[in-house]
Amino acid sequence: MLKTHYSKPALSFQRQIQQLKARGLVIQNPQKALHLLQSISYYRLSGYWYPLLANKEKHLFKPGAQFENCFKLYRFDRELRSTITSELEKIEIAVRAKIIYNLSEQAGPFGYLSPAIYKKPQQFHDYLHPKLNEEYARSDEEFIRAFRIKYANPLPPSWMAMKIVSFGTLSRLFSYLKPGREKRGIANHFGLSESVFENWLHCMVYLRNICAHHSRLWNRTLSIQPQLPLSPKRIFIQNKNVRSDRAYFVLVMIRYMLQTVNPKSDFVQKIKALLIKYSNVDPQAMGFPSNWEQEPFWQQ
Repeated sequence: MLKTHYSKPALSFQRQIQQLKARGLVIQNPQKALHLLQSISYYRLSGYWYPLLANKEKHLFKPGAQFENCFKLYRFDRELRSTITSELEKIEIAVRAKIIYNLSEQAGPFGYLSPAIYKKPQQFHDYLHPKLNEEYARSDEEFIRAFRIKYANPLPPSWMAMKIVSFGTLSRLFSYLKPGREKRGIANHFGLSESVFENWLHCMVYLRNICAHHSRLWNRTLSIQPQLPLSPKRIFIQNKNVRSDRAYFVLVMIRYMLQTVNPKSDFVQKIKALLIKYSNVDPQAMGFPSNWEQEPFWQQ
């Protein structure tokens, strides 16, 4: 494909509204639309009116397409990401606690710094150890400042280190560990095999980044997809003919993890309430199969 230089001009907010109207979008409240364009931006909102386009090349809207419906999709997506972020926090903390405990029990307070516990010691030297040093140096946690003052160790014990490293670094650390009883024990605690748990950690890091950067999730095609567990230890979906690159399977992953992390979670009610609140949202665009609510997995 022959590339060209970008030549579209920047438009004032008023010109943006005029352009949307000219393309067929119904704007019943221009003042509200102006405010939303100013506070959210045309480009961010454009991902939510894309499904309403009849001609995507010329950006022409379907007859009757309304700006208000686009904003409802935006609000739904925002609330969906907020709900997911809240549950991912609980899951991340539980994963950190389990990894800290198992690493400390297996190899002692500083065992995580031993190349011998990793599949490829070179990966530890080239990536993990420099990353641990970097995140330790950057931390301004009070307990880290106190450790630096009192102790000569270049890095803190695992229960401190694993608390300050990013979720991405923690996920990479787990993936680097040698297969064995300790690594298997961490994964089995959450009802998963080593390989699936490793994949899910990677997916949760990716998902958290999507939510943290306020990116669209609602009908997104996920670049990093959760694997389907072949032998799940907890209740799982019966209909496995679903797309793993859509939001539905992300919700399945979170719901499954919460069976261990927070068995009394109201996550299911929140998702169902959200879909009721925004009845204009098509669950199938998110990968939801028909009759998904009838599965035992989604019964509270």
